[in-house]
Amino acid sequence: MKIKDIQHLLDAKLLCHGENLDTEVTSAFGCDLMSDVLAYVKDQSVLLTGLVNPQVIRTAIMLDMVCVVFVRSKTPTDEILALAKESGIVVMSTTKTLYESCGIIYSAGLSGKEKIG
Repeated sequence: MKIKDIQHLLDAKLLCHGENLDTEVTSAFGCDLMSDVLAYVKDQSVLLTGLVNPQVIRTAIMLDMVCVVFVRSKTPTDEILALAKESGIVVMSTTKTLYESCGIIYSAGLSGKEKIG
């Protein structure tokens, strides 16, 4: 699935790096606890979260993620967007909840890859 497909499915607003919308992604992870993201993410390339702080982007950078989707109409600060721009990470925002967003992209064929536990 391409990032632009996720944008369409979630009716998400693009906030930075629109030139990377054709990037292919193979999995996603939805979470608001960055400690869980660090502990459980293996090969996920998209992070969906309602947490809005610079640590989200720093976590995505550490894990080589290519896209962050902020849910529940969360809007990142200019500092967060600047960090994402420096790192080439696509950032979007959707009005949908985390649960709904994950369900939509999972139903469309994007998996979480590995089982946790």
